[in-house]
Amino acid sequence: MSKRAIILAAGVGQRLQLPADAAAPKCLLRFDGISLLERHLRLLRAVGVEDVVIVVGYEHQQVAAEIEAIDWLPRPSLILNAQYTLGSVVSVAAAAQTLCAGDDVLLMDADVLYDQRMLAVLAADDHADRLLIDCDFEAGDEPVKLCLLEGRPVELRKKPVPELRYDKVGESVGFFRFTAASAADLAIIVRHYAANGRGNEPHEEAVRDLLLAAPERFESADVTGLPWLEIDFPVDVVRARDVVLPQLQPLL
Repeated sequence: MSKRAIILAAGVGQRLQLPADAAAPKCLLRFDGISLLERHLRLLRAVGVEDVVIVVGYEHQQVAAEIEAIDWLPRPSLILNAQYTLGSVVSVAAAAQTLCAGDDVLLMDADVLYDQRMLAVLAADDHADRLLIDCDFEAGDEPVKLCLLEGRPVELRKKPVPELRYDKVGESVGFFRFTAASAADLAIIVRHYAANGRGNEPHEEAVRDLLLAAPERFESADVTGLPWLEIDFPVDVVRARDVVLPQLQPLL
């Protein structure tokens, strides 16, 4: 089964507090001279994924210019989410046609600096519905928690429901893998969100709906110990540069 990737890169990134004259999508943050976007493309190629769709919105012309500048081939497809100030579920809905194209799909946040071994785990072997869990995380309201019971995912939320039974919890990395059937089901869910006044919600809520509807489909892969960081705040940029970047395997 072939695989394709959807990279979510439409958001404004207000929490980074960049000055107006430096406004840019977070996927264009550069570490060691390479943008996060180029890193994504290189790491996807390393695991055999060349068919890439990028959902853009805020300052989308800059993303297009970066692709031109690095002269990446085959060219990723750009899908414009004109409602990029809403929740990320709208970005996934904008890529619904890609979700229904009949291949396994990797769904990825653009604002993550990560090690190639993490992506290798996500894309490995035959088709699967797979979530990544990092058990070495700082508790609080910000991380999206992935809860497991006897090895199976049972919850995906920043605040799990109080009565939930689980025996393992960690942070969900912002990457998911779906079989063709599950990707098509996710397309139905996100379209319903967008059409019914739930466009302000994060796409993890739609993935959670899919998970709870058919938990037997899903598996988790433990990536505890691999370096990665989602970049949301100014302090994250510093940590990404000084702590995470030196631990990464060299790009090919």
